[in-house]
Amino acid sequence: MLLEFRMKNYKSFKDECVFSMRVAPKQKGLDYSILTEKIGRNDHKALSSAVIYGPNASGKTNIIGAMETFKEIVLRGNIRNTEVKNSPNAASSVLELIPNNTLDTAEPVDFSVIFTDHDLLFDYSISLDLGRFLERDHKRKVLKETLRVNDVTLFSRNDTTLQVGDMRGVQSYLFPAYAQNAKNVAVLAESSLNNEELFLANGFKTMFSSKLALMIAQWMDKNFVVIYRSDSMQLVHKFSEPKKQSVFIEKTLNDAATLFGVNSNALGYVLDGEHEEAQLCSIFKGDGKASAVPVELFESFGTIRFINLFPLILQTLRKGGVLVVDEFDASIHPMALMNIITVFHNDELNTNNAQLIFNTHNPIFLNSNLFRRDEIKFVDRDDETHCSIHYSLSDFGTAGAKGVRKGEDYMKNYFVDRYGAIKSIDFASVIKNYLEKNEGR
Repeated sequence: MLLEFRMKNYKSFKDECVFSMRVAPKQKGLDYSILTEKIGRNDHKALSSAVIYGPNASGKTNIIGAMETFKEIVLRGNIRNTEVKNSPNAASSVLELIPNNTLDTAEPVDFSVIFTDHDLLFDYSISLDLGRFLERDHKRKVLKETLRVNDVTLFSRNDTTLQVGDMRGVQSYLFPAYAQNAKNVAVLAESSLNNEELFLANGFKTMFSSKLALMIAQWMDKNFVVIYRSDSMQLVHKFSEPKKQSVFIEKTLNDAATLFGVNSNALGYVLDGEHEEAQLCSIFKGDGKASAVPVELFESFGTIRFINLFPLILQTLRKGGVLVVDEFDASIHPMALMNIITVFHNDELNTNNAQLIFNTHNPIFLNSNLFRRDEIKFVDRDDETHCSIHYSLSDFGTAGAKGVRKGEDYMKNYFVDRYGAIKSIDFASVIKNYLEKNEGR
């Protein structure tokens, strides 16, 4: 369960951005949106969903990109560049793209996350010296790195020193030999610090606790699903016997696709006997035989997006994960999206504390009967500094002229610029100039 994500000096976010999934104080109503997990004596409450609004180029996607970038850095365990993968988020592989491009001098890039998993509360943060924007030859450093579990610091490092904290609370997760050689292990670990490597994924994993390091990595990999640029999303299915020609039809996906409005007889993954990856196809039956047509040749773009997205929704609900999606509503009917959101709000279906986070331009979700004020987030960009800021509807409070009260018409107020994060655009002058210059051509 995600409680908080922070980042600083990531692209348009020069100052610290705190993206909180914690329940805001004094917010009442829509209690089905609140998830609760008890760890020790403490109850940790989080929101089951969040929707992010803002004009184009405001920085909404940069929040999601920062989440993916942090995730990729943690999983590979270092701050060296890696070969650009298929992900459209190049900053996760080419780290000189991360720093804010308005800064004249290098400032640290900070990331942190607080989440619960396996009845433990994890708080992990890193501060990185990546140089200035597009500074490719800069000697990078991990400036700071801290891991806290259940509010107790296990380790804290800077670029040259390591402080080992109180490990008694996680004794059962440590290597058996650590208790007998704690001081020697700490000295050895400090001597092995590498400027470009995360201590969590290296020294801590090999000398202190592979179990805790693996928990964090697995949560990042399996439970923190970040879809950057959902228009490029494509699920890949691999099978144990790729050389065997076959068609795999998944009943749950087909049942959902039928409700969505898919026109073919069925959807299936076709193995041609030559490739390891199966191809998603529309399956037609007739005259005693079946024919398969690649989905992109028959189904609409919206249908293909839904087919790729729905299995991730099922997986998130089953594992109690976090699904973060850029442009969640692109090409999918609002009624289908509304239903998916209400599933995350349904206590009987969302039994594992799954969470859904997405950005959108669709005002239909600005509804006090659908989202709490702390679930509605905004991103705005300053016209002079070109830097982004992030805030929630609940930050306005309930008192005073700018207060937002429960039950107000959020959509109407948004379009009259009560909340910011909206921009008036008039292309008339640009079009007029173009037509005048090209008159008679």
